[in-house]
Amino acid sequence: MPRSITAFSNPLIKRIRALRDKKHRREEGLFLAEGLRILTEAREAGYIPVYIFFAADSAPHPLVKTLIEAVEETGGEAIETSRDILHKLSGKDNPQTVIGVFEAFTQSLSDIDRHQAPIWLVAQSLRDPGNLGTLLRTGDAVGAGGLILIDDCVDPFSVEAVRATMGALFTQKIVTARWEDFILWLKQDKGELIGASLRASQDYQQPIYRTPSFVLVGNEAQGLPATYEDACDHLVKIPMMGRADSLNVAVAGAIMAYEVLNQQRKSG
Repeated sequence: MPRSITAFSNPLIKRIRALRDKKHRREEGLFLAEGLRILTEAREAGYIPVYIFFAADSAPHPLVKTLIEAVEETGGEAIETSRDILHKLSGKDNPQTVIGVFEAFTQSLSDIDRHQAPIWLVAQSLRDPGNLGTLLRTGDAVGAGGLILIDDCVDPFSVEAVRATMGALFTQKIVTARWEDFILWLKQDKGELIGASLRASQDYQQPIYRTPSFVLVGNEAQGLPATYEDACDHLVKIPMMGRADSLNVAVAGAIMAYEVLNQQRKSG
């Protein structure tokens, strides 16, 4: 049975609000996700929040009811609260009617099977949560296995990043690794590393890509370090026909991922 919290000073409200800070997310091993669509997609992917906060006027909605039941059945807690408190938790002027608190679930390289998917996305020193969200959505769209975050990247469980994923956070595996460990792991089995770089001489449609393909993009401002480019099986560039000297990193990753997908579709 859901309980009601209406006081801003409630200790649980203070604790959950603190999850907007990276330090507290790491200490708690929890993160926030907002909105009925994202929480429903999470449930369908097998992720149930440990807490769900909802506005009273949203309780009759059938999807909200289903989420509340799922949370309570798995030992979590459902909490009815006010729009003002939802605003305090989310930081948005117009907060969603439901907010879920989930356990963080990043994995290591040893946890994944590279052969489960023909495409994997890899991002090095990614800084922007919007770009991370777009890459995860792209991975979901092309049937990738997940996103491997190399070196020091933006927190995938920040409120901004979770919003940007539009639910793809729960359909894609998220792996964190250092570059040296990733390269050693990659060489242990089949897999081609495909890097996108303006310094490359080969057009991105020229190579024949083999599965599993690991599509690598670099930092938004600096691109890939030269030593990382040297480690690629294919280093390619996307043609720039106008005055812009580069593409947004998430757009470049999406173009590369779809080229790999299209080749795989043609080859059957």
